Amino acid sequence: MSSSSPLLEPTPLRPIRRVAILFAGGPAPAANAVISTAAAAFGRQGIEVLGILHGYAHLAEYSPENPMQEGRDYVVLDQTRLRRTRNTRGIMIGTSRTNPGKAVSSPSHLTDPDRSAGLRTVQRALVSLGVDALVSIGGDDTLKTANKLKKYQEHLPAGEKTFAVVHVPKTIDNDYPGIDFTFGYFTAVEVIASEIRNLLADAEACRLYFLVESMGRSAGWLAYGAAIAGEASLVISIEDLTADFITTETVTDPKTGSTASRQVMIIEKVVNLIVQVMIQREKEKKEFGVVVVAEGLGSYMPSKYLESVTLDDHGHISLAQTKLAATLSKLVEAEYEKRTGRKRRMNGVQLGYEARCAPPHAFDVVLGSQLGVGAYRALVENGLNGVLVSISGQFNLNYVPFEKLIDPETMVTVVRFIQPGSDFQKLARFLENYPHD
Repeated sequence: MSSSSPLLEPTPLRPIRRVAILFAGGPAPAANAVISTAAAAFGRQGIEVLGILHGYAHLAEYSPENPMQEGRDYVVLDQTRLRRTRNTRGIMIGTSRTNPGKAVSSPSHLTDPDRSAGLRTVQRALVSLGVDALVSIGGDDTLKTANKLKKYQEHLPAGEKTFAVVHVPKTIDNDYPGIDFTFGYFTAVEVIASEIRNLLADAEACRLYFLVESMGRSAGWLAYGAAIAGEASLVISIEDLTADFITTETVTDPKTGSTASRQVMIIEKVVNLIVQVMIQREKEKKEFGVVVVAEGLGSYMPSKYLESVTLDDHGHISLAQTKLAATLSKLVEAEYEKRTGRKRRMNGVQLGYEARCAPPHAFDVVLGSQLGVGAYRALVENGLNGVLVSISGQFNLNYVPFEKLIDPETMVTVVRFIQPGSDFQKLARFLENYPHD
């Protein structure tokens, strides 16, 4: 992960005079720390910085007949616009989930005119702006797009204008390989943990339970962090779906009639675990509590619960539509009454959107600022292309090649899960009422 890696040899690049910064995917606290600090770093060297508005949305609509327009499609990030923005909430250049590389799932697709059409449009749009480099900020889907854009340019005819691409990792889910903690994670943890503490007081006063569905599509970092800081009674995430909690079901495509197998959670066992915790707490004279589940469990629900769920532009199911918290709450109430003969109310609550544009904590501002400077140093000081900006130790900058983060055949990123048996997972189990017998 250091710049001395053989994969990180500087490539001959034309002098960088103009840079585009783009943010895509869901918001995260300290986004403006990254954008503002990166733009300021380039600006100090006389490099003009363009903030691309709303991710890839406007770039994907480019054509010679519909050229990029300042104010509509991009803004110039000069010192006046950047003044005192490092600690502000939201995203100063906006975002979207537009995915120009959604038709590309194999290296061979990069030379297919139809499949690579979206990448071609975006590449030409950025070239039309005269940029020499792109700073991409976003989650794993945005990293995939950044890699595809870099790879697409490698297949262009010799002499055609290209630009370097570096990527800054962003997700409140903290499930990124190549970096220990992503900017915005700890702010999001604190916001959700604060809500959990409020719910805990409510639960104690009313002798009931809340089941909190926390953001966390692929891994449980956010759910675990919020549960630990919020003093929840139990946390369950994808990492907890061990072999005992998983089965396989066969699904049939209604359009083609073809069948496929998918892993699903044994929802009865998850419900039983929650009820066990409730009964254990009652033995300790606690008739209340808060259970936290990661939203990613929704993608493992049996098909009968997902019949009306749609897919987003990146092929993910809409987890909000799974109604995970509401479904589990009803099942837990029924199982609790069956086992005890008593009623106990459990309210399902979704949390996460509240945290995405919260005022960033100091740690996230410092982290975001260093990553922003890292984008500048990767491009201008080190002449790098196709790297993720990372930090380690005392905020030491590292540059991780895309090749180490993305499967070369499927062009898909690798999720960083909480390691089973890790000290972080053990901390959550030590502090909660997880049944150990």
